[in-house]
Amino acid sequence: MFRTLARLISAPGLTTAPTPAELVRNAGVVFATHPIQLSRWLDEIWANGGIAAWPGTPPGGPGLALGDADIVPRLALPAGLRDDTLRSGIRPTPPFPLPPGFAPAISRALGVDFGPLPWEHLFYGFLVECTGIVDIMAEVVRRYVVGETLPTPNVDTLVWIRNTEELFFRDPPLFHIGGLTSQLRPSAEINRRNAYWRAFGCDLPHPPRSKVDGQPWKRDTGSGANTRFIELWNELLRQVWIGIENDTNQVGANPTDSTYVGYLCQSIGELLRLRRRGGTLAREEYAYVTMLSWFHLTVEFDTALVNTLSAQATGVGNPADRLAGIGNHVGITPPRHARELFELADIVSPVLWFIELDLFTQAPNAELLYRRLGGANPAIPLVMTRIVDLWQSATGEPVKDQAVAVRLAKGAARAAQPVRLPTATGSPSLPQTPARAEPSPNGRSAPSRV
Repeated sequence: MFRTLARLISAPGLTTAPTPAELVRNAGVVFATHPIQLSRWLDEIWANGGIAAWPGTPPGGPGLALGDADIVPRLALPAGLRDDTLRSGIRPTPPFPLPPGFAPAISRALGVDFGPLPWEHLFYGFLVECTGIVDIMAEVVRRYVVGETLPTPNVDTLVWIRNTEELFFRDPPLFHIGGLTSQLRPSAEINRRNAYWRAFGCDLPHPPRSKVDGQPWKRDTGSGANTRFIELWNELLRQVWIGIENDTNQVGANPTDSTYVGYLCQSIGELLRLRRRGGTLAREEYAYVTMLSWFHLTVEFDTALVNTLSAQATGVGNPADRLAGIGNHVGITPPRHARELFELADIVSPVLWFIELDLFTQAPNAELLYRRLGGANPAIPLVMTRIVDLWQSATGEPVKDQAVAVRLAKGAARAAQPVRLPTATGSPSLPQTPARAEPSPNGRSAPSRV
């Protein structure tokens, strides 16, 4: 949501998308905003419904999106506490952008104030956290607040440190939507892992910062974990790639099966919606993707922290390059495929939202994922092509291999997309573990990674 906020800030009357220079400035405005305002703004966005009230959703969309449409008003701050006397005071200027390539056929401003801005899918949070960004930023904040082992911060960096610690590394304000730690679930990082495991059957590729016995995020989940999600997701990408490769076929066999693609979308949607019954995980998803968007925004541009730590990237640059530069200061190296993970997180999020909203289940709609020529929305196959490329490169899962099996049998060359063999233990569909340097250079050993 914070990356969305940076893109909404604009001069009064401005109707064009912000330029890269304006985005850098807007990110600074977000980071300079008082944390109590930001926390209050998150409650306001939640109360407006987010994805559950997004224009263009199909019948039943509110219930499909969050499991139960009533979860938003029942958990929102009462309207009397969100009136003009206690509101956040944050007023971005419309119009509001929608996820790239998936704009519904509705052209209007989304509401008088903020409108139902969709927040990112939980899988966005999982992919971004796989880069090790939370561990790196936590260590940066820790070192700045307890000592002077990092470059001297300026005022803007100190404000970022204060806001980050207030928003994400302490107990949140009572009764706010992001208050997800308590005596019953005291560890935020374990809570996030629990949500990822239940929704996707996935573990983060690195162990928790704090030592724990076993894997407590898997306890008490019973059968409530989507352990087939990655299997089905890989197969969906494989079938979509078959469709993309054969989209221009005029003669010969065409193995594309739109019914099967629709069935895979239906199966994935049912898995995800099963975990959302009654509004389960809606609040967790909102809080966790919000946190990851804050850190993503921090490295998306040459922000105050990036400049303080001399981790700049050329031009708009790449978040992974800046994260690696920051990690060098605290002895934590992001995985080498962090670049792919950041980009994947952005473009996978709207795809999964629309799969959950059951928009690709029917065969004609499933064709939207791969049909470029004559398709209703040729931007979608372009996005899916990029997802296939990035997923294969990041995970080592050869989702293109079956699609080229016929050509290989005839002696043709393999697909040009490189496949990086996974070296981490465990599932080959999960990113590798971010590496740590031991000991860290601040005079004490870095947290153990065992």
